[in-house]
Parts: sequence; structure tokens; C-alpha cells
Amino acid sequence: MDFNYKKRIADIVLQKKLKSSGAVLVEGPKWCGKTTTSEQHAKSVNYVSDSMNLNKNQILAEMNINALLEGEKPKLLDEWQVIPQLWDAVRFAVDHSKGIGQFIMTESAVPPDEDQQQKIHHTGTGRITRLRMRPMSLWESGDSNGEVSLQYLFDNPEASIFSETQKTLDEIAYLICRGGWPIATTLESEYALETAFDYYDAVTDIDISRVDGVKRNPTRTKRLMRSLARHQGTQVTIAGIKADIAANDTDALDVDTVSSYIEVLKKIFVIEDMEAWNPNLRSKAAIRTSDTRYFVDPSIATAALGIGPKDLTNDLNTMGLLFETMAVRDLRIYADALDGKVFHYRDSNGLECDSVIHLRNGKYALVEIKLGGENLIKEGAATLNKFASTIDTNKMKEPAFMMILTAVGNMAYKRADGIYVVPISCLKV
Repeated sequence: MDFNYKKRIADIVLQKKLKSSGAVLVEGPKWCGKTTTSEQHAKSVNYVSDSMNLNKNQILAEMNINALLEGEKPKLLDEWQVIPQLWDAVRFAVDHSKGIGQFIMTESAVPPDEDQQQKIHHTGTGRITRLRMRPMSLWESGDSNGEVSLQYLFDNPEASIFSETQKTLDEIAYLICRGGWPIATTLESEYALETAFDYYDAVTDIDISRVDGVKRNPTRTKRLMRSLARHQGTQVTIAGIKADIAANDTDALDVDTVSSYIEVLKKIFVIEDMEAWNPNLRSKAAIRTSDTRYFVDPSIATAALGIGPKDLTNDLNTMGLLFETMAVRDLRIYADALDGKVFHYRDSNGLECDSVIHLRNGKYALVEIKLGGENLIKEGAATLNKFASTIDTNKMKEPAFMMILTAVGNMAYKRADGIYVVPISCLKV
């Protein structure tokens, strides 16, 4: 175990899954800490894609694949997808050992091409469970005091809260641009900002093609990612992205190309769009079902746009969009630990809710995301109260709580109408 390791929320989730399943698949973007976190829980390791061992591993996969599974359990198979046959081997081993907590598997890309998929014959359902990792939340990186707990609010919806924070707009802008990449959280600020640019270059120059061996144009990828960065937190369509690229660049892409590039970016976990929530409503308004566009980390957007913290504070509209991406990242990480998922809501009357945290037990919370300031907080509260009034509580529960999650503000508190106002630098799971 690494004694300099910064504990992750995924540690708790992984421990839980290892006690209830034969194998756990840890998936997520490269550099987010999957291997390091998995190493804390593994008792033996095979770094499958390591250049020193790859050739040997490939030979063993053809001759005696079970040799790759030998070792004290749980065994970590890092970047297993390089040898797709490992999936069925793990499933078979779990079936016949009748044990739990046998394997941890990590991947930074979904096995994409037909040849690789043909080497996987079983879904793994009931044997292999999934854990999605993302870059660090502010609480994990030490940039939130963690004095307001989502778990506590779900368990005590009438509770009062109070917490003070001194995070400034400049500091939040820096955190957006730095992102939650574990290595960046250990570096001096001027060097930490380079991590996101390095990640962006790796995606556009290498990973976009390496994932399935199809050569893709890095320049086209950059144009697409710039467009996605301009549309964070929106339900922009593929056609809308195509039109935006055409308006901002000389070389336009067709709809099929845009769609194929986006699918590849999802396979390598760069993009994580948000599904629409479908509640029971008194209103007859049609619910919009389009996904909301998000990068897995806000720093990918700032790198794609070539901007830094000062650019954000000089353009608060853009900062608001990218702060929402950071807030959604953190809410998703916290919701995972609570057996929950984060959705968005929008209907044909124009009523929207930025985030709905819905737990497996049926409890849910409504969250509006704002930069801060009294006017924006009032606006967020009005939206939440209006939305809550449309929910048919004869058919579903009332919201466990409602919250306005802000970038800045001196304190976390509960308004007279029961809505919590919480700076993101006070929040934890």
C-alpha cells in the first residue's frame, strides 16, 4: 500500500463491491487514478499492457490463459482489454471458485472492434460488477472542507447546516482549469495547469486512433472537442455540433463523422453525457429526453479552448458553464458512493433542473448549479420551488431536499424556504 496515497471515494465503493461480487471492473479515463486505487486493494498484480510483459502475456493468453490469473487474490489485471480473452477467463474462474473478491480489472477504453468483441462470449452478469472512476472531486483533492455531507442531508432532510469557506472566484477558476487529475493535485499551480493540456494532446493525437486502430485526424478531433467545450451543460444535437464547427472552422465535418468521433470519445471516457430524468408530474408538459453534454472533467474543456483561469474570470458566462461541468463531476462521484445516479430535467415549457440526484432507494434531491451571488441564488430557488410544485407526490416521493450548489459564497446555510445553499468547497459525499 502507498502511504502517500490520497484516499478516494472509490476506495469505499471498491471495498463494498469486492465483498459482494467475484470480480470488479474499474473503468474510467486514463490518468484518473484507476490503477493506483486498485493497487491499494490488490494482493497481486498483472500489468497486462506493460511493454516488458505484453508479448509474454499475449503468448500465455493463447497457450494457457489461466496462468495470467494466478496469484494471491484479489488479483489486479490492469488494462485487461489489451487481451480481451481475459474477460471470459475471469468469468469462468469466478464461476468455478464460488468465491467473492477474486479479481480487480481496470480499463481506460471499451474493447471496440469486431475482432476483439468476438473474443468475449459472456456478459459477465452476476460475476463481474462495474465501478466508474473519474478525476478527483474537490473533497478528494483537499479543496473542499467537507463540512456539508450529501449523505447527511438525505438522512436528515430537515437538518440545519452551517459551514464557512474562503474560496474566491479566482481560486475556483483555477480549480476548473487544473481539474481533478491526481498528479495535478500534487504539483505547484503553474505546472499543475499543464496536466490538462497534456491529457488533451494525448487524446487528440494518440488515443482517438489507438482505441480501435482507425486513423482519425487530430485536427478534426480538436475542432470537435472545441465545439463540445462551447456546449457544456447543453442538449446540443449532433447536427448542432456540426453547424457550430462549420461556423467556427473552415473545414466542416459531416453528421456521421461527428457522431463517430463522439462515440470514440465516450469509449475512452472523455465524454460522459447525462441522461434525462423522467418523474411523475402534474403538468402535461412533454419531458425532453436528449442527453446533456459534459466532459468527464472541466479541465478538458479549458484545454480544448486554450484558456486559463484569468480567461474564465473575464468571461463569467463561460465560467458558469464550466463550473457546472465541475459540479456535475463532483455530484456524480458522491452519488456513486450513495448508490445513486445524477440526471437532468427539462420540459417543453422551458422548466429545467441542472441536476437530480436519484438514489436506488427512491429518495432524490433537486440541485441547481450557480456561480453565486444573491440574484442567482434567488433565481435558482425560484426554479427549484416551481419544479417541486409540478411533481405529483401522490405517485412519487417529495424531494428529500433541494439545494443550490454555488462556486463562491462565504458560507453554507439553509434558507427560510428550506432550500440549502452550499458552496462546492464545503461539500462531500
